[in-house]
Amino acid sequence: MTNRVYPQTLRLGAGDLEAAAEILHGGGLVAVPTETVYGLACGGLDAEAAERVYTLKGRDRSKALSLLVSGAEALDALGRNVPDCARRLAERFWPGPLTIVLEAKEKIPPIVRAGGGTVGLRCPDHPLTLRLLKICGIPLAAPSANPSGEPSPTTARQVLDYFDGRIQAVIDGGACSIGTESTVVSVAGGELKILRAGALTEAEIRKAAGET
Repeated sequence: MTNRVYPQTLRLGAGDLEAAAEILHGGGLVAVPTETVYGLACGGLDAEAAERVYTLKGRDRSKALSLLVSGAEALDALGRNVPDCARRLAERFWPGPLTIVLEAKEKIPPIVRAGGGTVGLRCPDHPLTLRLLKICGIPLAAPSANPSGEPSPTTARQVLDYFDGRIQAVIDGGACSIGTESTVVSVAGGELKILRAGALTEAEIRKAAGET
């Protein structure tokens, strides 16, 4: 699939979130700020938009896309057989830099799941993106907003250096406060596994999950 080209990428602010939501509902791509790094967002249930994200980033199709969500209600809306430890982790760390991998409901497109049976969910701790998620009313697939292999961007300027004219908009939420990717934890099948080290330590996670 060929990605679209635009005269320039719109740089949006707090007053432009409705416009950003319209772009996302229309299948477009919008870079969004989080407390970790900027994400390259599309509608999380839109297979064609997800394909554009993979193509633009040069991302391996075997690597699933995690979904940004507005709160813990997404555990049951998007996941199956949700274990109690997932609810404890969400209560403790959301909004925050923790991605929780669960068994996925079938409404999540196979391309987002990379053909697997799980999905990663995260509620980001950034006021603009949280407001955008509420306005959109849908989860957003949002891997880091960089070409694969390049450093993850922590400012809107860095996103534009990568993708100006190749995405419709970036929401400028200032510099990311953490600048390190989220910790990724799998609880699929009821067993807690750390899949990627990140902003939270394994000890913090296991304590919150109720493990000794």
